[in-house]
Amino acid sequence: MNLTKLQTFITLSECLNFTEAAELLYCSQPAVSMQIQSLERDLEFPLFDRIGKKLYLTKQGEHFKPYAEQMINLFSTSKEHIRQFDNLAYGTLSFGASNFVGVYLLPAILSSFNKKFPGIKINMNITNSRHLMNMLESNKVELLVLSNRIPIDEARFKAKTFYQDELVLIVNNEHHLAQKGGCTIEDLVNETMILKPNKSATRTYLEGEFKKYGFSSPDYMEISSLEAIKQSVIHGLGVSIVSSLAIKQEINNKLLVEIPIEGVKFLRGINYVHHRGIHLSPAITQLISLLDQKSI
Repeated sequence: MNLTKLQTFITLSECLNFTEAAELLYCSQPAVSMQIQSLERDLEFPLFDRIGKKLYLTKQGEHFKPYAEQMINLFSTSKEHIRQFDNLAYGTLSFGASNFVGVYLLPAILSSFNKKFPGIKINMNITNSRHLMNMLESNKVELLVLSNRIPIDEARFKAKTFYQDELVLIVNNEHHLAQKGGCTIEDLVNETMILKPNKSATRTYLEGEFKKYGFSSPDYMEISSLEAIKQSVIHGLGVSIVSSLAIKQEINNKLLVEIPIEGVKFLRGINYVHHRGIHLSPAITQLISLLDQKSI
């Protein structure tokens, strides 16, 4: 089995059209057919079915696809690693991060990395936690940085909490709580609480914490974007609880006010995650070193 066959299979599995696959691979349609037939002989099971004029992955093909992707990605990663062992003056730092982490926590760390290794191209993939885990499983990235509230398979992956993120109550500067400078959890019962949608990692965490304090807001507003949540609070639609990292500029510009809640603290850990028992690239190892320096 060779990598050309695997890449042909992956490309055809994405477009499910021999002509389109041939164009994407810069080869002829008969060449695509020959590569697929040869791979099916190697594997001893069919990868595609034709039903009428349409092409479909077989069940075997669906199950084989993630393994093919892992093999292609692992080969590409191995070449990158070896180049970096010789010289960290060039290469690529590729990893995944959740939205909050990628937007508010990592840019300052990546700035330090870039100053130390200016020749390394930085490729940070920011997406949701489910997609991030799929990327890690298929070896598309070596490392993830995300909330420690995301469940992982500890038999396969190693996770370390390197940072504790504090979530704080925010109101606009005309809100009555801004005049008090503090509140109790009971003071929030009649406030409209603006939060991420149900089942988001942040929402799940906060609702779990609310239960610990016996708090339940009768009036929720759901907004999927953190930036939109901040703007909504600024314009008086309600109050919210967000990361202290995400509101520094708004606090400095006096658009938002952080209100301490008596006897209450919301802390969540931030993890970096990678496969157990693998050789991490020198670039990723250097990034992890910078993340560990952030530990508090």
